[in-house]
Amino acid sequence: MRLSLTLALLVAAGAAQAAPGGPAGEPAAKPGPGKASILLANHRAVYDLSLASSSGTRAVDSARGRIVIDFKGDACRGYTMQTRQVTVLDSAETGSRTSDLRNTTFEDGDGHEFRFKTASSVNGAGSPTVDGTASSESDALKVRFKEPKRDQFSVPGTVLFPSLHMRRLIEAARAGETTLSAKVFDGSDDGRKVYDTLAVIGRPATGPTTASGTDRDKPLREGALASVQRWPVTLSYFTGGKGESTPIYTLSFDLYENGVSGGLKLDYGDFAILGDLTRLDLDKAAATPCTP
Repeated sequence: MRLSLTLALLVAAGAAQAAPGGPAGEPAAKPGPGKASILLANHRAVYDLSLASSSGTRAVDSARGRIVIDFKGDACRGYTMQTRQVTVLDSAETGSRTSDLRNTTFEDGDGHEFRFKTASSVNGAGSPTVDGTASSESDALKVRFKEPKRDQFSVPGTVLFPSLHMRRLIEAARAGETTLSAKVFDGSDDGRKVYDTLAVIGRPATGPTTASGTDRDKPLREGALASVQRWPVTLSYFTGGKGESTPIYTLSFDLYENGVSGGLKLDYGDFAILGDLTRLDLDKAAATPCTP
């Protein structure tokens, strides 16, 4: 069971070409404008986690935790993200489970090179650190590991790294596309998983969020972000190459045009977790176009 957020679901910028087709046979979105036309706000975001619903064989009684994300970069310097996620799940049958994930990634401005390092623990017991690099061309993904041991593997076809995937998602949303399918590698877990993804994109909106009238996502209902265009997105993750119709999990969120996300909900089938954006620190300097 994978409780860590796919990192780049919370950031976006630039342009890329998605792999044709997807797990549900949906067509890929058409290419959009160049990456410099999409500017990502450098920011630090804090999301508090809570249980939304629970039923079935893997049901939990409560869930809590926090995600902290620091994002920096642009199309010239590349994009760096540091993430920490602590999640506590309580179950009457299996007891309490506390997972602690620390992840650092770097993706170049063109989305061809990717570095990732992940350290994690469950109930205080640490797992081996995963440290590696990856390169993606039009014909294959190649991944090389330094830790936990030197190794490598490759996957044929077009595979997108996370921020490039999300840059394509913003392009598709701007172009009025309703779906986007792509293969994605984010270096999470053991660093060996390539996911088939299918995004369903809703109508654009501005003004009060769906959380209006509650305390949820308060930073998105105040100030400049209250007038920034956003799209409701449902992003499903499937086991790569399996052709399965049931996703491993589904992430629903509001994707803002500057790359910030709100209204998070992770649905694992037997239970779902909400992410409430409780703090958002935006860089004071406005993002400006960059020509690599």
